[in-house]
Amino acid sequence: MTVLLASDLDRTLIYSAAALGLTMPDPEAPRLLCVEVHESRPLSYMTETAARLLSELAADPAVVFVPTTTRTRKQYQRIRFPGPPAPYAICANGGQLLVDGVADRDWRRTVAGRLAAECAPLEEVRDHLLAVADPVWLRKARVAEDLFAYLVVERSLLPDEWVKALTEWAEARGWTVSVQGRKVYAVPRPLTKSAAMHEVARRTGATHALAAGDSLLDADLLLAADTAWRPGHGELAEAGWCPPGVRALDTAGVLAGEEILRAFGAEVATLVP
Repeated sequence: MTVLLASDLDRTLIYSAAALGLTMPDPEAPRLLCVEVHESRPLSYMTETAARLLSELAADPAVVFVPTTTRTRKQYQRIRFPGPPAPYAICANGGQLLVDGVADRDWRRTVAGRLAAECAPLEEVRDHLLAVADPVWLRKARVAEDLFAYLVVERSLLPDEWVKALTEWAEARGWTVSVQGRKVYAVPRPLTKSAAMHEVARRTGATHALAAGDSLLDADLLLAADTAWRPGHGELAEAGWCPPGVRALDTAGVLAGEEILRAFGAEVATLVP
């Protein structure tokens, strides 16, 4: 049996300094390992225990660990997990499938066909975002991999009613909206992590899929897995989202990453003789 482990990264397995709440050394805090550096600055961490658990899982010949993220390929490739690189990685919310670090062209063509057939074009959504964003709280506007758009905002100033109006506008055009930290994502509905996960399962012959994630953009991934976990923080926790097959953890913050990896390991042990 081959078991596929598809896990979201940011605020699920890895955490920025802001997500950790790091302001000064805390003698009671868990020991951390930096797994991402950009422009000589440390950006993301996981606990040393989580790093060890992940290394053990990834080394199991019955396991295929698949990092699964909304990050672009370039942003994902800054991350250095312990052990050898994952043979498969899902980036750009399922828009890019990396095989041994190289983008799979056949998958990208498949995704492009789905987007063209099922939702409004990226340019329309990008222009709308720029037209309705308020300079008071807008910090940056970006397009990722020519697939989706996002805004970097001052979260404390972002009106809830603005997010609601954008969500309704986007849904009518086949797009979804998700707020994660300081970012507001507008993503085509057919652009999903679950579709890419199914493709990896097909290629690897995986017969069972486990998943984890914290945000609205992870919901389809968790529903597509045989068993899934969400931490006690994030969009899904705030909404009280816990459908059948998804296990809600009480643990929030960086220690949730450890708990998720322990749960993965325990589930693998029951599945693999």
